Amino acid sequence: MYSATNDTDVKKESLPWAGLLALAMAGFICILTESLPAGLLPQIASDLGVTQALAGQLVTLYAVGSLLAAIPLTTATREWRRKPLLLLCIIGFLVFNTVTALSSVYAITLIARFCAGVAAGVLWGMTAGYARRMVPESLKGKAMAVAMVGTPLALALGVPIGTFFGTYAGWRLIFGTVSILTLALIAWVLWNMPDYEGEPAQDQLPLHKIFFIPGIRPILFVVLAWVLAHNILYTYISPFLADTALAHRVDLILLLFGVTSVIGIWIIGLLIDRYMRILVLSSIAIFALASAAMEIWINQPVVIIFGVIAWGMTFGGAATLLQTAIAHAGGQSADIAQSMLVTAWNLGLGAGGIVGAILLDWIGARFLPGSLVLLLLITLIIAWTAQNHGFPRSR
Repeated sequence: MYSATNDTDVKKESLPWAGLLALAMAGFICILTESLPAGLLPQIASDLGVTQALAGQLVTLYAVGSLLAAIPLTTATREWRRKPLLLLCIIGFLVFNTVTALSSVYAITLIARFCAGVAAGVLWGMTAGYARRMVPESLKGKAMAVAMVGTPLALALGVPIGTFFGTYAGWRLIFGTVSILTLALIAWVLWNMPDYEGEPAQDQLPLHKIFFIPGIRPILFVVLAWVLAHNILYTYISPFLADTALAHRVDLILLLFGVTSVIGIWIIGLLIDRYMRILVLSSIAIFALASAAMEIWINQPVVIIFGVIAWGMTFGGAATLLQTAIAHAGGQSADIAQSMLVTAWNLGLGAGGIVGAILLDWIGARFLPGSLVLLLLITLIIAWTAQNHGFPRSR
């Protein structure tokens, strides 16, 4: 029987830092690849000779590639050994970011971005299972927190720094730098990364049966709704702040969000193995309260600042909490369950931009935070009722 507990590498009661940090670095590169074009749209558009709207499709095609690839390719590669599959994904980032950095043809750049998204979909589908197989049961949550730390670090530091230098040194140089980082990561993985078997064919459940495993569906709903609420506010934070005294401090507000996200994932890492259910419920509830406060006291900059702090700290560990929950619920089919989570996450990201735009036209930017409260309350109720399987009580 395929099981994480059968791996001989998980006997030590300590974290395998080299392997976990390699996964974190892979996530860091993945988020940089995904997010850098958003901050460099004017430069990219000018260089490729297209409008900024067309340049924005570099972000869209990446998301589409990830969305389309996560479930089918994770399913198709579930028998593969983990280390070669991880290397293949990382090499994909190297190739496609290099093509992006060198291409002067818009269509080729779009194809490269789509393929990079495909690599990301597979990578995110396997990261949680890989991290959890490195450690004993008592350390699985902490291992997940370390493996996921690359995401908030990329958002808090990597993307702002890349955007700053890309503005002055050229966007191609930044993508080339990401490729150099990827080369270093490939060497790191080859040198000091454990390998594990894939899932034997006889142990594989059909996709539809995994979807109906108790706990999977409520977790996926929470993923979709939580990410949707987050991305509505995050995508349109500038229009919202334009109605406040912080209208000209968007950069600092986003930096504050990023830094507090890193703090949030650190807190989650300390507590997740004992208090996962409490952390999920309290994170959603605090986000709802912060959203309500930011709308009610929109004219109070201090309230906005503390609202962003609460939002950042609660969302920073969201990926770790939700991936841990779905890995626990999925059992031996954890990687396929993770690919479903990746799909739901990307749906939430994409829908956030669309729904936020509709709300922006209907009710105006100042009411965006308050519009999230009902959605978050429903999410909280779903998470609360999924106590036996999806979000079980503390162990």
